[in-house]
Amino acid sequence: MILRAITLLLCCIFIYVADLSAESPTLLPSPRSYVTHNDCYLLSADATVGYTCDILAPAAGYLCEHMSLSVGDALDSDIRLSVDTTLAAEDYRLVVADDGVTIYGGGYGGVFNGITTLFELLPAEVYSHNLSYPVAIGCCTVDDGPRFSYRGFMLDVCRTWIDKEAVKEYIELLAYHKINHLRLHLTDDEAWRIEIKSHPELAEVGGFRGGDSPIWPRYGKWTERWGGYYTQDDMRDIIEFARIRNICIVPEIDLPGHSLCIATLHPEILCRYTPSTESSLGYDDRTAFCAAREPNYELLDDILGEVCRLFPSEYIHIGGDEVDMSQWRRCPDCMALMRRMSLDGEAALQSHFMSRLNDIVARYGKRAAVWNEAVKGGMLPSCTRVYGWESVAACRSAAADGYPTIVVPGEYFYFDMKQSPREPGHDWAAIFDLRKVYEFSLRGVGFSDAEIESVEGFEATFFSELYASHTPERADYLHYQTFPRLLSFASVAWCHSEERSWDAFYSAVREHYRRMDAMGVAYRLMPPVVSYADGHLSVAVDDGSDIYYRREPMTVEMLYRGPIATTAPEEYSFISRRDSGAHSPVVAVAKHFKVSHPRYSITSSMGCSERFSFSAAEGYGRLARTSRAAGVGDWIMFTFADAVDCRMMTVATGNFQLPRYIIEQGYVEVSYDGTTFEYAGVLDCGMFSISYPKHPIKAVRITSTSEGNGARWVSVQPPVVYPKLR
Repeated sequence: MILRAITLLLCCIFIYVADLSAESPTLLPSPRSYVTHNDCYLLSADATVGYTCDILAPAAGYLCEHMSLSVGDALDSDIRLSVDTTLAAEDYRLVVADDGVTIYGGGYGGVFNGITTLFELLPAEVYSHNLSYPVAIGCCTVDDGPRFSYRGFMLDVCRTWIDKEAVKEYIELLAYHKINHLRLHLTDDEAWRIEIKSHPELAEVGGFRGGDSPIWPRYGKWTERWGGYYTQDDMRDIIEFARIRNICIVPEIDLPGHSLCIATLHPEILCRYTPSTESSLGYDDRTAFCAAREPNYELLDDILGEVCRLFPSEYIHIGGDEVDMSQWRRCPDCMALMRRMSLDGEAALQSHFMSRLNDIVARYGKRAAVWNEAVKGGMLPSCTRVYGWESVAACRSAAADGYPTIVVPGEYFYFDMKQSPREPGHDWAAIFDLRKVYEFSLRGVGFSDAEIESVEGFEATFFSELYASHTPERADYLHYQTFPRLLSFASVAWCHSEERSWDAFYSAVREHYRRMDAMGVAYRLMPPVVSYADGHLSVAVDDGSDIYYRREPMTVEMLYRGPIATTAPEEYSFISRRDSGAHSPVVAVAKHFKVSHPRYSITSSMGCSERFSFSAAEGYGRLARTSRAAGVGDWIMFTFADAVDCRMMTVATGNFQLPRYIIEQGYVEVSYDGTTFEYAGVLDCGMFSISYPKHPIKAVRITSTSEGNGARWVSVQPPVVYPKLR
């Protein structure tokens, strides 16, 4: 009687409101059917988990670990896991009744999907393995399953090293959101991250860059030997960890381009000509395998053979993107091969190369997966899986040709893109937040019924060039760029209906914040809304987060408690935060971010590129380039027509948003009269910001203290000048 009274009391508190005609506001992705009942089940600390099929033992262990329970009898346990072969492999039925919880799945994946939904019915502490018992679970029935069999994420571990434990932590987050494939970008120009026993130097040397490594440092960590690699035992551990969580690890060995790292260790793989390295100060920056050199295929057979044996994945991704074919055009052997085989252009030569790699992986019982450029030559078999990244049109083209297609257009699913104009990230594909991701639909972007038939699923990606300069020892930047956009992506890849309500979804996202807090995710909050009227500056959020403000020139943050009376709203900036580390971008009234464009000129000891002249940057338009890389003592100077009175000025080398083609180490001097210079500080990622200079600035000079940058030029950005606020 006492237990029943407690149960009834908790059930009164634990109320579910169901609207069967609308999406559930509490489960993400939204299930096909979620029916709630007027009762609940009380789960105690001594509850057990049972399973009816041996293949479910890992799933039961996973559930017990999260809920601090033990395995019990298959039929008499409080939580029962069972296979129902009438369901599709990843479909599940979750039933919470007054006699316990039962999860039926069409296979292991279906049961695991049901477990992740059960977690959403529990207090958020389940994600931190810290549930307090007893726990009341509202009685309900959930019938669900995915629209697409491939719901993937690509993690670039080359540009930024992400160690085994950090990869496993991210796999856990993917599993919570029903993502079932993780593609690891294991090789690129910057590193080789997987042990190859027949060629141990690839990882043992190529896994590190900078310092005494022959691999040139890029994107961050320029002054130290930095990196790492996965031994094959490490990778087996990752593969098994992911398998338990219903995630297949797909390896990518990016070929024939993006191969600067392996070419540095094995220059014999390159085309047979001598490149000019004068502008790169002696550095050979060629990135492509020679397509005509037969020993290259023997080397790649060694490598791909080990990869095929190591990874259970049906598919091995062999790259095929962004090949610098100008190297083939200069190679007498490649040109002779094209004539001998009557190949029509370099695209056909790439198709020949990829066809040879396809034959290798097929011989080891695998299928090839490639980026969309690789199928343009028409030589790859119809079973080749194509990842369409360049555009929606590229995805549609692959699907129309009948290839199994993974939809990965950068303008929707590249989570290394900026989420608003003043946030970190790239912008070459688009600037977008979670709303644009959520509103993606195949039919909405023009896919025909026939093209949709070829779509296996979707993939979101995180290329990590910028992560290396954003404290890669922590996951904060990775989390901020990918969450909550990943919630939108998971819904697009899972849900059957393409009719979606943003308002209902965003409400569910805000409800999900408490779960992500418990998961330890440092996610992005939507920007606060700033308004100024009647002499008062007001800020609002819709998610219950705390708002902080800073008034320039002060650097300390203050808790916002209500409208601020001020005649200078432009002096204030705001950010919202949660205790978990989640935060919003910085916001303010428009005038706070205003920049000015004073006239100036660029001069340099390195000379000017003919194609990308200094005049482009002097007009505050495109980047400029020097005619060569910087050596020790080389300099770039910005001279203003009139001394500039400002509150901050940033001068930068390198690409916009990306620390590449920079002066890697150097210092900055400021002149107030155009003749005498004062030391101001050292470069950080190729740039330097001068805050509240003591006098108007007439000139700024950057001087290099390092030799080269692994490229043939230094990019020069226009200065960014923030005028005084009043």
